[in-house]
Amino acid sequence: MRDIILLQCAECRNRNYSTMKNKKNTTEKLQLKKYCRHCRKHTSHKETKA
Repeated sequence: MRDIILLQCAECRNRNYSTMKNKKNTTEKLQLKKYCRHCRKHTSHKETKA
C-alpha cells in the first residue's frame, strides 16, 4: 500500500526529498516545509510523481 513519492521545492522546482506515503489513508497530496539546499532556506515542498 505504501508508495514512494518525491517532494519538489515550490520555488526552484528541484526534487530534493523522497519519502513513502500510504495512499489509502492519505489521499490528498503532501505539502511540507523542508530545507532546500539549492535555495539555502526552508521552503514549501509539494508531492510529485516518482
